[in-house]
Amino acid sequence: MQTGYTRIRAPKGPFSLMIKVYKQVLPAVYRQLSYWKRRAEQIPNAELRKQALASIESKKFHCEGGAIYALLAHPAKFDKVIEFIVAYQTISDYLDNLCDRSSQVDADNFRQLHLAMYDAISGNKGDESYYQYQIERDDGGYLDELVRVCQRVLQELPSIEGYQFSMLTLCQLYCDLQVYKHIEQDKREETLIEWYSQHQETFPQLNWYEFAAATGSTLAIFYYAAISSHSFSSEVLDAQILESYFPYVQGIHILFDYLIDQEEDKREGDLNFCFYYSSRAEQLHRLEWFLKRALDSVEKLPHAQFHKMLIEGIVGIYAADKKVKKQHDVQYIVKNLLKKNSKSIRFFYWNGWLIHRYGRRL
Repeated sequence: MQTGYTRIRAPKGPFSLMIKVYKQVLPAVYRQLSYWKRRAEQIPNAELRKQALASIESKKFHCEGGAIYALLAHPAKFDKVIEFIVAYQTISDYLDNLCDRSSQVDADNFRQLHLAMYDAISGNKGDESYYQYQIERDDGGYLDELVRVCQRVLQELPSIEGYQFSMLTLCQLYCDLQVYKHIEQDKREETLIEWYSQHQETFPQLNWYEFAAATGSTLAIFYYAAISSHSFSSEVLDAQILESYFPYVQGIHILFDYLIDQEEDKREGDLNFCFYYSSRAEQLHRLEWFLKRALDSVEKLPHAQFHKMLIEGIVGIYAADKKVKKQHDVQYIVKNLLKKNSKSIRFFYWNGWLIHRYGRRL
């Protein structure tokens, strides 16, 4: 029996997908980001303002990509789902910037800041400030407003209760990662390995750094938001999404994010999970393995072809990033992946090349 969700006409080919992205998704994303940029410009504290603006300017492609899931939303809720995705991803990018550049290497501070991401989905809000342990605190209500927007939108989605538990499960993993990867450098690896040991029985096929990478994506949360906009929920679909997206789809997403950031992370002293592969040959092998598992795992989902295109789009668009040209080993991996895989990936590569170089600047 078809539901309203399965009757959604998702794009079936790369060309039709990109038309919808350019005509529907990106304009809606830029409207939302323009608002949040204006709000960020009003932040009283100079350091918080700097990090908020930097996160929007340098990481807006996270919103551009994540918002594609709104094409699976109920048409009447398309703009609402975009609003949630942009606000939630903006929280994620802003807090990541704060933690990366913080002079306070304090696990309590990182966890308190990331309560904002949990509250944004749970609908709760405690009395304590997210900046309780942060030296810089006066953001003029910026983070609180981002949280409230997410909460308001989710409350308007008819099936949110059916998928909220899985969203919070993924969110908790994401928040744990953000704490562990930002603590003192000499404690990060040991803490992350210990964390993985608690999950190793469930995910024995992964290395500890691959598990950590898979927790660092918000894609499944955006997918859950989109399907929550329909008046239908399914425990079977809920389980299928979790199994497909975690660890494989989210893993390929974040491993590519780290792949292209290696030179920058070495320079800044930031943790990068791609550093732990023993050679570029092993790195290429594992990325190919993740890609195949991700593509195979979404076969069981409604609109399987749509999900496959998103996975191929992740590979293509990251491969087209300007950072790739500056890193010989990364170029080698990208060229091999493009050569060995489908024409769709190459199509998305050229679209990514255009977006990275000529996309709208806010």
